[in-house]
Amino acid sequence: MSGDFRNDATLYTNGTKFEYPGIKWGMSIDLNSCFGCGACVVACTAENNVSVVGKEQVVLAHEMHWLRIDRYFAGDENNPEVVFQPMLCQHCDNAPCENVCPVAATNHSSEGINQMAYNRCIGTRYCANNCPYKVRRFNWRDWNGADSFEGNLHDTADMNDALTRMVLNPDVVVRSRGTMEKCSFCVQRLQTRNWPRRKLVAR
Repeated sequence: MSGDFRNDATLYTNGTKFEYPGIKWGMSIDLNSCFGCGACVVACTAENNVSVVGKEQVVLAHEMHWLRIDRYFAGDENNPEVVFQPMLCQHCDNAPCENVCPVAATNHSSEGINQMAYNRCIGTRYCANNCPYKVRRFNWRDWNGADSFEGNLHDTADMNDALTRMVLNPDVVVRSRGTMEKCSFCVQRLQTRNWPRRKLVAR
C-alpha cells in the first residue's frame, strides 16, 4: 500500500477494490443479551436531546426516537419466541440518504460516520424516503425552543426557562423545526479529549 494511510485513507472504492480501506467507527450489539428493555432508547434520548413528543404525536407517526427496538417472532405460532433487535443509523458506506439531499446536509465524515449539518437542512425528507432502515426523523414542531425568541414563544415557552433547559446536554446541538434528525453515533463522545486513539497518532 502506497501513500500515507492516515491522510489518504478513504471508505470509497477506487475502481473495483479498496485501495485505502480507511479508519471507520463501528458499534457491536450483542443480540443474544438484548431482551428489549428499552434502556438504550432512553439513554439515547437523554444523551442527544431527542424530544419527547407525547402519544398524540406518536399516533400521527411523528415519533422522534433515534434508536428503536424492533421485535421479530419465531417458532410456534401459538407460543412464539420473541427476538429483539435495536435499530439505529447504520452509517452506510455510499449511503443512499447522502446522494439525494439537494443541499448536501447529510454527508460522510473521514471516519465513516454519516453526519448531519442541521443548519443546512431544508426539510425535504428525501433522505428519510431513501433510508432502507427508516431511522431518520423529521422535526414537525419546535420541541426544544430552538426557534423561539421574544414574541414567538408559541408552544415551547417552558423550554426557554433557564432551569428547564438544564435537562439538555450542552455537548449536543438542539435541532429546530423543519429539519431531519438521525443517530450521530454519539460523535460528541468520540471527539472528547480523553479519546484513547489520539495516543496512536504519529508525532
